[in-house]
Amino acid sequence: MESNNSVKIEVMPDTKTNMSPTDQAFLEAVTWNDQGLVPVIAQEADSGDVLMMAWMNRDALLETLRLGEAVYWTRSRQKLWHKGEESGHTQKVKEIRLDCDGDTILLLVEQKDGIACHTGAHSCFFRTFYADKEK
Repeated sequence: MESNNSVKIEVMPDTKTNMSPTDQAFLEAVTWNDQGLVPVIAQEADSGDVLMMAWMNRDALLETLRLGEAVYWTRSRQKLWHKGEESGHTQKVKEIRLDCDGDTILLLVEQKDGIACHTGAHSCFFRTFYADKEK
């Protein structure tokens, strides 16, 4: 059973004019920060691995819905960033989920070539810190 805080992705021809009521309601449920952004966690759909964290603005979310691939907002370059546009390591979006407060998005993705990090690692979360120093 699909919950009302997730959207299954089907590539849409033009989200600005042909958005379904479900997608429109989902978009309106997002709580954007003062900069018009929302944090996004990309998680690999098959393995459950957390791959990366990025940001989206409204246009990035609309492009993600339109393309069916992850599009983020890069704060450093102040522009939309289609994940993998240079590396080829795109993220096909399987599902978009919104947390209970509406202020964080979870993308369930299929990561092309298994590489999400700009370092060439599978995940950006490859550094480990143990709170229990005895490990």
